[in-house]
Amino acid sequence: MGIKSDRWIRKMAMEHGMIDPFEPNQVRRANDQPIVSYGTSSYGYDVRCADEFKIFTNINSSIVDPKNFDDRSFVDVKSDVCIIPPNSFALARTVEYFRIPRDVLTICLGKSTYARCGIIVNVTPLEPEWEGHVTLEFSNTTPLPARIYAHEGVAQMLFLGADEVCETSYRDRNGKYQGQTGVVVPRT
Repeated sequence: MGIKSDRWIRKMAMEHGMIDPFEPNQVRRANDQPIVSYGTSSYGYDVRCADEFKIFTNINSSIVDPKNFDDRSFVDVKSDVCIIPPNSFALARTVEYFRIPRDVLTICLGKSTYARCGIIVNVTPLEPEWEGHVTLEFSNTTPLPARIYAHEGVAQMLFLGADEVCETSYRDRNGKYQGQTGVVVPRT
């Protein structure tokens, strides 16, 4: 299994629609202002956060239960900036829609700019033939409010090519998050 290069990422995105919308280069400025970078890097793709957020709240005194999740545990926010309360978290989604090839596993890692501020980005692997907007989980590990910027880079996708094609893909088993759009909360 090998990691895929910028050439492969550009080809798969532009010729096969693997990433949409797609930025073939690294973007570091917008409107002549510095931003957290996004786009194609040497061996990955830096995704952007959309402007849709679900911020965790405990105002309804719900119990967090992945088998019976209470949607009232989140407050919906649409904004260019999301403020995550101290020691809390928020969900968001990528601007980009992904279509993962059958012989590829995609791993997501948070960008160091956020990690150095105590903001952890978590995404489970994108399995072969999964497609959709990626739901992003931001954990604010600090005792202070934390800011997330929409339309800027937040995490890097790494594409790992398999030695052989899998027998059963995510699409084959009708995965519950297949084709998701928007910010998706836990499903059972």
